[in-house]
Amino acid sequence: MQYHHIRPAVFLARPNRFVAQVQTDGGAVLRAHVKNTGRCAELLTPGARVYLEFSEKAGRSTPCDLVAVEKITPRGALLVNMDSAAPNAAAGEWLAAGGLGPLQQLRAERTVGDSRFDFAARQDGRPVLVEVKGCTLEQDGAACFPDAPTLRGLKHVRALTGYARQGWRCCVLVVVQMAGVRVFRPNWATQPAFGDALREAADAGVEVLAMDCSVAPDRIALRSPVPVDLEPPPL
Repeated sequence: MQYHHIRPAVFLARPNRFVAQVQTDGGAVLRAHVKNTGRCAELLTPGARVYLEFSEKAGRSTPCDLVAVEKITPRGALLVNMDSAAPNAAAGEWLAAGGLGPLQQLRAERTVGDSRFDFAARQDGRPVLVEVKGCTLEQDGAACFPDAPTLRGLKHVRALTGYARQGWRCCVLVVVQMAGVRVFRPNWATQPAFGDALREAADAGVEVLAMDCSVAPDRIALRSPVPVDLEPPPL
């Protein structure tokens, strides 16, 4: 997945979840659309280096989108893609290229029952469902999801659990929107119910996969598998 017309800037403030105030290298202060409605409090800190994609579309209330940010960690600067649409786009490329093996009738946004899943396909006559979760939260080298409670995510995981028990191939694909994390874990502190649902899903045969990404200011692509740890922390 590639962006165009990228420029660096410095993050100043986030008046609401849709808008950020930024200052370009030329000194101009602009309003940028934030393409992620999550909290992202550990990423969007005053003074953080961000990257903007400028648009030529008429009628926009902001001239650009904030798509990536540099997070300073003990291991150095970590470039994190913040575009909530990027995980599905990158996952679609990965699936089409055979990430889960050859798939037939691969389609995005398929409604099954009362849930809408990110991808559906068939494989050797067997139905396949894939739900993608974009992950931007990094804690001491671990990628964690979600960064805020998600009822939609919980519903999807539970639905996949039911279909896996019927013999479908079902997958939760966590797209870690950065490179180099050492493990993926549910965010037990934020939503224990999601972690419990993910463990139950895995026990029912749902594949819980995590992939990190190669990230540049102007692109993102799935890169390497990340170990998955579904064990809850000790009491």
